[in-house]
Amino acid sequence: MPPAIDPCPAATVVLLRDDPAGLEVLLVRRREALAFMGGAHVFPGGRVDNADRAADPVWCRGIEQAERRMSPLAPRDGVSFYVAAARELFEEAGVLLAVDCQGRPLTLAREGDAARFLAYRAEVLADARRFRAVLEAETLALDLERLVFCAHWITPPRFERRFDTRFFLAPMIDGQTADHDRGETTDSLWIRPADALARDQEGLLQLPPPTRHMLGELTAFGSVASALASYGARVVERREPR
Repeated sequence: MPPAIDPCPAATVVLLRDDPAGLEVLLVRRREALAFMGGAHVFPGGRVDNADRAADPVWCRGIEQAERRMSPLAPRDGVSFYVAAARELFEEAGVLLAVDCQGRPLTLAREGDAARFLAYRAEVLADARRFRAVLEAETLALDLERLVFCAHWITPPRFERRFDTRFFLAPMIDGQTADHDRGETTDSLWIRPADALARDQEGLLQLPPPTRHMLGELTAFGSVASALASYGARVVERREPR
């Protein structure tokens, strides 16, 4: 029997918003042709890149908090999951968790803001611009404090592609709009966790096991604030199904 493949570090963001009907999450649909989870509805996320390990206070806020939350990982390793989560959220959903020099969240409220950041996103996706360079160009800091570490899943050893994935909750930012990238992802929707699980049961959505499990836990919460408070106080346990 061949040895198990070492899992690749990855990060995923469970983006949340309040709706009159209840708590909603953002799901994106992976392109059918993709070898890994093609056609599945998932939370935005992906691999940790080498550049994600270069976090510093110049362009990231909340580094010390991220280091503590990821202990006993080495500080640079732990923070890289947070940076990767924020980068992947920008790439796959177009939402940038950033603040200006006065600590105000990026809202894209001024004329031309949305178009400019859409262009930045296209450049990052095409590897024409580094994610960090977007923040520096706009005098912004990545807001790692908005990310709440909530789950840790490792792909079972029997799979050829394995990921060591940290899941994070994040509240949607007023003034920004979430949308799929039309490349790796082909659709996106805001949906209540219970409704997503029902559609999965009916065969209308394809949910991977970690996504399904996370949605199941979120059915217990009626608001973004209650979910963030609960997960922020928890000890995250590693899950590696066999």
